[in-house]
Amino acid sequence: MESKKETYSDYKALIKRRFSETASFRKLVERLSQENDGRITISGLAGSSAALLVANLIDETSRLILAVTNEVEEANNLFDDLNFLLGEKDVVLFPPRMIPPYEFRTPTAEIIGQRLYALSRLVKGETKILVASLEALMEPTVARKDFERGSLMLKVDQEMEIDRLAEKLIEMGFQRVPLVEEVGDFALRGGLIDFFSPGFEGPIRLEFYGDIIETIREFDVASQRTTGKLEEVTLLPKREVPITFKTLESYLSRLNEKDGDFIRARYLNDPELPGLEWLAIPFGLEYGSLMDYLNKDRIIVIANDVASLEATADEIKKTGERHRERIRERLDGAPPVENYYGNAIRFFSYRDQVPGIKILPFGNRDSAIDFHCREHPAIGSRLDLLADTIENFRKEQVKFFIATDNAGQASRLGELLSEKIPQAGPIPIEVALLKGGFVSRENRLAILTDHQIFGKYYRRTRRKKFREGVALQSYTSLVNGDFVVHEDFGIARYAGLKTIQIDGKERDCLHLIYAEGGKLYVPIEEFNRVGKYAGKDAAPKLSVLGGTGWDKIKARTKKAIADMAADLIKIYAERKTRPGFGFGPDTTWMKQLEASFIYDETPDQLKAIEVIKTDMQKVTPMDRLICGDVGYGKTEVAVRAAFKAVEAGKQVAVLVPTTILAQQHLNTFSQRLADFPVRVEMLSRFRNRKEQLEIVRKLGEGKVDVVIGTHRLLSKDVKFADLGLLVIDEEQRFGVKHKESLRKLRATVDTIAMTATPIPRTLQMSLMGARDMSLINTSPKDRLPIITEISEFEPEVISEAILREIDRGGQVFFVHNRVQTIESMYRYLKKIVPQVEIAVAHGQMHERSLEGIMLAFLSGRFQVLLSTSIIESGLDIPSVNTIIINRADRFGLAQLYQLRGRVGRSSVRAYAYLLTPPYRLLSEDARKRLRAIEAHADLGSGFALAMKDLEIRGAGNILGAEQSGFIEEVGFDLYTKLLEQAVAELKGETVVSAPDTRLESDIDMSIPDFYININQQKVEIYQKIAGARTLQEIENIRDDVEDRYGHLPEETANLFEAAAVRISAWAQEIEKVRLRGGRVELQFKGGRKFDRKGIEGWRRAVEFPMEFSLGGNPTIKIELGQTPKRQHLAYLRAVLNRI
Repeated sequence: MESKKETYSDYKALIKRRFSETASFRKLVERLSQENDGRITISGLAGSSAALLVANLIDETSRLILAVTNEVEEANNLFDDLNFLLGEKDVVLFPPRMIPPYEFRTPTAEIIGQRLYALSRLVKGETKILVASLEALMEPTVARKDFERGSLMLKVDQEMEIDRLAEKLIEMGFQRVPLVEEVGDFALRGGLIDFFSPGFEGPIRLEFYGDIIETIREFDVASQRTTGKLEEVTLLPKREVPITFKTLESYLSRLNEKDGDFIRARYLNDPELPGLEWLAIPFGLEYGSLMDYLNKDRIIVIANDVASLEATADEIKKTGERHRERIRERLDGAPPVENYYGNAIRFFSYRDQVPGIKILPFGNRDSAIDFHCREHPAIGSRLDLLADTIENFRKEQVKFFIATDNAGQASRLGELLSEKIPQAGPIPIEVALLKGGFVSRENRLAILTDHQIFGKYYRRTRRKKFREGVALQSYTSLVNGDFVVHEDFGIARYAGLKTIQIDGKERDCLHLIYAEGGKLYVPIEEFNRVGKYAGKDAAPKLSVLGGTGWDKIKARTKKAIADMAADLIKIYAERKTRPGFGFGPDTTWMKQLEASFIYDETPDQLKAIEVIKTDMQKVTPMDRLICGDVGYGKTEVAVRAAFKAVEAGKQVAVLVPTTILAQQHLNTFSQRLADFPVRVEMLSRFRNRKEQLEIVRKLGEGKVDVVIGTHRLLSKDVKFADLGLLVIDEEQRFGVKHKESLRKLRATVDTIAMTATPIPRTLQMSLMGARDMSLINTSPKDRLPIITEISEFEPEVISEAILREIDRGGQVFFVHNRVQTIESMYRYLKKIVPQVEIAVAHGQMHERSLEGIMLAFLSGRFQVLLSTSIIESGLDIPSVNTIIINRADRFGLAQLYQLRGRVGRSSVRAYAYLLTPPYRLLSEDARKRLRAIEAHADLGSGFALAMKDLEIRGAGNILGAEQSGFIEEVGFDLYTKLLEQAVAELKGETVVSAPDTRLESDIDMSIPDFYININQQKVEIYQKIAGARTLQEIENIRDDVEDRYGHLPEETANLFEAAAVRISAWAQEIEKVRLRGGRVELQFKGGRKFDRKGIEGWRRAVEFPMEFSLGGNPTIKIELGQTPKRQHLAYLRAVLNRI
């Protein structure tokens, strides 16, 4: 029995050591050490035992190990296993580009980063194991001499001219931008230079002192704040091909006129230059091979037989040839496929010349070394079988541990097993990201994994080491022409930042243009009263400056919000006084159900589950709203709540708006609850009358535990024996009559309402105390990325995409968003893929016909669903892993994001094809949208805007049509602020607003252009300062600005001091501060009273002469004497803080 002192790392080390001590492994080591024994065959490996073998080899040899797999996913899994066993420093992955040649596409930033990082580690001799798939080995890469020449080492205290470094970055393919957002960006600001190099988890900031690198810092791309310090970095080129937009023309001149014109037109206004990886060949660039980077002393481990590798190489070349045939009509000089995949011949030759280990996938040979590892049969969630297995392991002295995908799973499984075998002592269960377990009784070794225990598929957790970037600019960032809302004066158009004279000093102001030519200049201290308008797609109507219209709109909105809030709070309060049922704490079965959930719950999901359990254990009825996108895990939350209710002997009703959703929920609930004695039924019109009556009868008798249904559940004949939980999916899609029935039904039972539209967290906060809400805004952890391809509309692309999906047993969505031509598109698809069953669906069909088609598609009768964008929300069909979107250029970013999100929900790689007219005909906006969605990255302000658009729609769904109208009239942000005030007032609370003390001064306070020369960034900083409510917030903003832009110039330091003075003055009930010519005048709010003690406090705090005027608005005047002007604000701040 294991000692209680042993830790998990001990188990890992013990198993690794025991594997290295087996007779099979010792025999392998001996064979490798013999002269001229080049190729060794081994067998009997299963699960993660191959990774254990490779991991142990590095302790026995100083040679570099090249581990080659047949498939890309095999390489990824082997790398993950080795990474877990050894850590990052000893193993590196070289992935393929994941795009075929002859297409104008760029590999993802993550893949480029992984490839260049691997080359860098190999050049420096900093890795012991290189993992690569055959496809990665076949592809060409940058010649070693060019890579070494193109990389740049940077160290603290190194001499380097900042302008020369900027030039070097441009030569390496980087683009200069105002703010670094994604890989390949760099920004230059005074003595700071930021860049985001491939091969790094995040961007790097260099601070110079003259021509010396003073500091090297990592920073977060979202906040732009420093996250760590480094002593040195190796700057890698942006791509493997050293061609930039600037040098492109010299390469085009090497082609014939037709080819040069074609590529020139394709690259017009496209600085990314997609497709360079294969165009480098006709451009005449010297390419290299991964083999050039390997040192002479190495071992090859091949995880497949040679015949499989050769067949894979042939298939890869055939795919390349198909793509080449498509482009040859337009590009005469498309290079032969052998020129791109020429390294295949070199690899097979190379394999025969160096020591190697070949792993047979199955079988045994006399000459092979057998490791006697077998996969453990699936236990199928039978914890009694697992307990028996563990007992047998211990009797046989088999060293083992159980690997789980996440900490929650480890904890749950440990509790369950301790109940099954309480006398056994601690069971080694830990988080270990391993592909599969194995058992070797001959070697007395075993690893079990939770996905094998529960019979679920393994889903590789992607650790994104090399980021693409994130949304940097919030949707509130202002650019010229944006619509804005001033709280006091209404909707205007933003015309930029303007410097005007105020109090004899130049001050930055927001320039706003209103209807009828009205202009307003907003000073920096009032920037927080101006926000970006967000409310509807169409342009809003501008307010008239000085008119009464805006005040009327605001008053009307306030009243409507107050009425709605009062109703919500009344219902909320009444519900809290009604008697309900208090469910008990979690049981062993609940833990078992949770342990069988193979995914890693997101933080939002866990939080929602916990609050719902807490709500259910109270005796007052629960009524909670769960918001989150399709596939974010709402249904799992409902499943656990339903199971809790059923365990307590209660019934559960799950109400959905459509039969399709009913079918989906039936499948999910039945699958998740299959291991427990729970009866799940569906009540909808797809059950015949006899079946419906039978289900209704059993519901009344208490013989059905969970019933899922459409509005049929609300019929008068449906009676429950003991209803304990009501789950309502997409409540906003039910009519007024059904909602009234729901109001009665949910009066005394616990209720969960779910919506698939995201809503802003600010709305949740505003409604706190009026509606219980849980937001699931985080997507499932490290989903496999959806491979997104932009392509011109070509029959070969479409047929290949459809057939590839169908060949692997999947289904396809084809989105054609014009009802008028959808039938002709159907005929076209039947012509190019006649063997495929295609269904047509669109919103103008009769509801029953539409549901019939969708249900048939869901059941697998059709392989392709040709539809309008009605699939945008609500559908979750795991078998659909390819979506083709026709005329993708006509969709907004939010729509593309939602459409693409319909695929990629299972363990299989998903594909999204965005079909467009010829690229040169697309508008620049369309290109930006398509590039943003193709990059897999939720990038930039465009994406943030798209998400805001979705959230506002979600808010409208929850609040109803009337409130949606008010959101459009005043903009979402002001609406939220008014709602927060209304709820707080009704609850008797005070809303803390930003300080409104006015400050007039003759001191320079601004952000000069030499410090920050981008107005958009200036405005954001001004808005943050104006909206700060505490001195700590001011300090945080100051730290942030100094971190991003360097030491503050005097006028910007004054700006922060002035903000601190306003906050401190506001706390003292001072409404106006005048600071001129060494004289301070503090004007207090009317009604402020001063007694003797208060006056004495001021006299003690101020060492200069003072004059008190204690009338209606008390005033204090202070003469600052000879105090230097630059210290006036700091002194006044100190005085106010001493009072």
